[in-house]
Amino acid sequence: MTVSAEAYLAVVTETIGRVAADQRENVARAADLIAASLRADGVVHAFGTGHSEALAMEIAGRAGGLVPTNRIALRDLVLHGGEPADVLGPKLEREPSVAHRLYELAPVRPQDVFVLASNSGVNGAMVEFAAIVKERGHGLVAITSAQHSARMTSRHPSGRKLADFADVVLDNGAPYGDATLPLPGGGAVGAVSSITAALLAQQIVAEVVARLLVAGERPPVYLSANITGGDEHNAELEARYAGRIRRGA
Repeated sequence: MTVSAEAYLAVVTETIGRVAADQRENVARAADLIAASLRADGVVHAFGTGHSEALAMEIAGRAGGLVPTNRIALRDLVLHGGEPADVLGPKLEREPSVAHRLYELAPVRPQDVFVLASNSGVNGAMVEFAAIVKERGHGLVAITSAQHSARMTSRHPSGRKLADFADVVLDNGAPYGDATLPLPGGGAVGAVSSITAALLAQQIVAEVVARLLVAGERPPVYLSANITGGDEHNAELEARYAGRIRRGA
């Protein structure tokens, strides 16, 4: 396989088509879980570390997305928990204990639902966070790479992985190592997990909105803040969830 923009496009196009086809039923199941939470006045909390944080940004607080959404991030330890900035080291995602503090800092209610993203699904913080979510009785959707996770040993003391805790598991279709175009001397370029995770996130949102529309409900959806009337529209909807959704850094 050559290394080029065209080669990467071909791989991405094939992967998107495969993920869309293979995960159709799981997307519907995830939408059912989230729609039920929203009808119970719940909020969707999204959490990802590393590049998987892009998934949380895809879910929470963007144009065309659901308003009752909240993004959880490792930097919440600093922004909301008072920890020094130097706590945010590159290996923090491997530390299970931080999950408890992150959950405590989040504005969570019993009816809320969680979407957690981790390509490997094995890092301690994410696995522990998933365990806490289920211990507290929340619905949990996981987005991960089945192939990558299967080839990894868990970094959590329990030996379990993110997918082991989820009510619905969505496979992002990424290969082991994420990158798709092999290099002659070893290694590869062209990661795909962020693209396919974004696809799955947007498909889930579309299906949730479809369910609300069928039920005769007006979906609480963001307008772009950069169109006329966007700020006013969004502020009115956000006010319904005051103290429960965070926007900003």
